Amino acid sequence: MSKPYKTLKVTRLIKAPAERVWKAMVKDYGEISNFSPYIFASYYVSVSLEGVEGAQRKCYFNEKSTRWSHETIKYIDEENMKMKNILLGAEKFPLDIDNSYAIYSVKDNGDGTSTAGYEFNFRTKPAFMGGLFKGQFKKTLEGTLVGLDHYVSTGEIVNANSGNWKEIKKQYN
Repeated sequence: MSKPYKTLKVTRLIKAPAERVWKAMVKDYGEISNFSPYIFASYYVSVSLEGVEGAQRKCYFNEKSTRWSHETIKYIDEENMKMKNILLGAEKFPLDIDNSYAIYSVKDNGDGTSTAGYEFNFRTKPAFMGGLFKGQFKKTLEGTLVGLDHYVSTGEIVNANSGNWKEIKKQYN
């Protein structure tokens, strides 16, 4: 019997065309450190230098590179702008790697704006950690969408090294 997932859904209205948001969020898959205020560095691991099925990236969440995730694109639906991202490995995260994944989405609002979203489905090891970490995971996803909004709108990089996150967060909240 399958155990239930915890699910987080976050969305953000971005004043930019859907194609531009999709490119930054998915097509430039290995470059998530351009807009995630919680990632120190990210890079492609294999398959492709763009966001295609099977592309892999590694993301580092601290300066020493001891807290990381290794991820891959499981599928992409270009027409509907949806992508499934799964974990291949992680260090210093309480996630059940075999049972955690995210759906990335971008919706064209038809007026030059778009809505970007993450749906994070996860289980933790040990299981009780899910309740403890759910709020932190949600904050991280929401912050990443704010970073995406800023990056797509201005071209300014927002990551854990850039030193600009506190000021940017004030502008968008």
